[in-house]
Amino acid sequence: MSMFNSQDKSTICVPHKSSSSKGIFLGDNPFRFPTPLLLAQLSLCSFFAAVLQFVLLPLGETVFAAQILAGILLGPAVMGKIHQFQDQVYPPESSYIGETFSIFGVMLFLFIVGVKTDLNFLRKPGRKAVAIGICTFIVPLALNLLLALIVRHSVAMDPNLHKSLLWVASFQSLSSFHVIVCLLADLNLLNSELGRLAISSSIISGTCSWFLTMIIFTAKQSMEGSKQDTLLLLFFFVACLLITVIYVLRPLMFWMIRQTTNHKAIRESYVIAVFLMILGCAMFGEIMGQHFLFGPIILGMAVPDGPPLGSALLTKLDCIVSSVLVPVYFIISGARIDFSLMHPRNVAIIELLAFLGFVWKAVGAMLPSLYCRMPLSDSLYLGLIMSGQGIMDVLVFERARQLDLISPESYSIMVLSAVLFTGIITPIVKFSYKPSRRYAAYKKRTIQHSAPHAELRMLACIHYQGQTPAILNLLEASNPTSKSPICLYVIHLVELIGRAAPLFVAHHPGGRSTSHSNQSDHIVNAFRLYEQQRHGNLMVYPFTAISPYASMHDDVCSLALDKRVSIVILPFHTFQTIQGTEGSANSIGAVNRNILKMAPCSVGVLVDRDTKNGEAPLSASPDLYSIGVIFLGGQDDREALAYASRMAKHPNVSLRVVHFIVPCNNQSYSSEQEHDIVMIKEFMNANGKNELCVYQEEVVKDSVGVVSVIHKVENCFDLILVGRHHAKDSPLLVGLKEWNEFPELGFIGDMLASSDSNCKVSVLVVQQQACADGNLLDSPEYILEQHSSAIVDMPLSLVK
Repeated sequence: MSMFNSQDKSTICVPHKSSSSKGIFLGDNPFRFPTPLLLAQLSLCSFFAAVLQFVLLPLGETVFAAQILAGILLGPAVMGKIHQFQDQVYPPESSYIGETFSIFGVMLFLFIVGVKTDLNFLRKPGRKAVAIGICTFIVPLALNLLLALIVRHSVAMDPNLHKSLLWVASFQSLSSFHVIVCLLADLNLLNSELGRLAISSSIISGTCSWFLTMIIFTAKQSMEGSKQDTLLLLFFFVACLLITVIYVLRPLMFWMIRQTTNHKAIRESYVIAVFLMILGCAMFGEIMGQHFLFGPIILGMAVPDGPPLGSALLTKLDCIVSSVLVPVYFIISGARIDFSLMHPRNVAIIELLAFLGFVWKAVGAMLPSLYCRMPLSDSLYLGLIMSGQGIMDVLVFERARQLDLISPESYSIMVLSAVLFTGIITPIVKFSYKPSRRYAAYKKRTIQHSAPHAELRMLACIHYQGQTPAILNLLEASNPTSKSPICLYVIHLVELIGRAAPLFVAHHPGGRSTSHSNQSDHIVNAFRLYEQQRHGNLMVYPFTAISPYASMHDDVCSLALDKRVSIVILPFHTFQTIQGTEGSANSIGAVNRNILKMAPCSVGVLVDRDTKNGEAPLSASPDLYSIGVIFLGGQDDREALAYASRMAKHPNVSLRVVHFIVPCNNQSYSSEQEHDIVMIKEFMNANGKNELCVYQEEVVKDSVGVVSVIHKVENCFDLILVGRHHAKDSPLLVGLKEWNEFPELGFIGDMLASSDSNCKVSVLVVQQQACADGNLLDSPEYILEQHSSAIVDMPLSLVK
């Protein structure tokens, strides 16, 4: 019997021998011994899955599709036809070892699924999510069962299919929370508005689907038992498992967390204890007649998510399970697909049910969405996402095949259908749905275009607690007063570890501290204290966003759009490697670049050199806080000057503007230069009587002159403001473009912030918001910047 044909009931006699070979030099064939054979199978599974992922993921396909296709490739349909490969790599005696190994991997994988599941979504999911979730469960199930009944009585078919058609229709109508989350993660839509709604809705529909499948499988097993009360006994022991997990094991895990002090890794003995709980729950399920996966899923959902326990378990398990063990299961599942068993009529009937099950799920999600006045396009995309299928569906199909609810032929067709339809919808969603379109600004949200005495709305991003003093110093320099107050939104950005769904928490004054907010308490308290010191001139609204780095920018851009802020302040990533790893610093840099591309307002990147070194704030310091502005011209420099002009009104701030001018005999000016002249005049009129404000013109011919002047004055300040973009054909920038190490800082900002620079002061690089017409995100300039690290100067027509 081959591992690819596990439905064969023949008996295999294998002679007893050592599990490890002596090696080819002593005459042994390693492929005749279990240990090297298992290692070869694991290597092949991981290699083929990784190669297909590398090829298919850029095309919009999911990891699920790549791994199933790898199974088909290694199965009897392709590589299995090579008899020498089949006999050497997948001999009959290796089937049980491979399947046992894959089952162990799936058990750990579904435990991880449970750990990542945030049950808080079930408490307050929202009316819209509840309606979508219920409709996504009921509509496809009812319509597909009705269709199956009609087909069953009107179309001639194979007797086995006739008997299992209702089950086929039912299983094709189910959905899973984890499948939707994995799909959204592959599409980088976890933090989008549509992604959050899909997660909340899939929790509802997935829970209903899970309970239905548990009832079906338990009832089927009880019908095969010899006792009359088997069903009641099975449900009784299921209840016993639930009670044990909820009232014994979960409190024990909370006790482990309480024994772990802050900023300390959880003990190894506690992790081992949780592993023993996993094995015990799986064994209990098998002893009681339940599927061995039932216990680990329940236990996983009982594990407190996030640090220290949930994140520690994922750190130890996620990589090896997802990259090595789970591909083995997918390979075996794909290898069970036997094209020789498929008959055209049966294929047509099952594909009809699969396709319409996919359509009904999309319709079930769209109807309540449209009723709640969602745009038609968003409703359609939501329907496509909610109709996706993945590993949980394959597990259900496999369990149904084992219980003879469906035939091996039906199993093969259903798995292929899942790969086919999911493989079609994911590229459609990935390449046509653009959540960043909602960030395209049609109103000017900049400091330059804000009213002089209006409230200034700012959004500050913080990754580490150590970044708080720099933001507070910048905030003080921004001069919040009673006539021109500042409304500050602070968002603590935390990498998503230990849960599947992203989380967005608002910290209300006097609110209860939770496990989600504990890690932000010090940051929130610092800003609350500063708010009290400013006596009503400043209002602070702190948030915590827990999300993956790949989609973290969506949290920032959404908050900036919803709160109508004028500028977002981002900490520069390079100088944070002391507090985090180099990998996390690179990820933070990617987040900053995404925000710079998509923000619906102006953005400032703060390079903190800790010039105040923990001294008293500006309002209490006897020394002046010196600020410099490097002005070469352009919309970003104008925004930096507008921000500096506000800072100049602070009684403890001195400001010097260094304006670089190119000598030119031609008195005609471009429209960009005219805007610069108007901005300079406005600045002079507003600050002409301020003795602490100095305007200085420097006539230079090229970049050498610019660098020379900057080096002379750079260490005379505590903070330097500079624009990110400048005219790309400016003679003042020739030669600087070749040394642009950090494109997000622009040419001048990069020169000041580079590691080999003599500049020891903090730098704020400002990018002014680009007001869009409806085609900004489709413009060649925007597309070029999306796919390149080069700096692109926004056309003036997009700024007006």
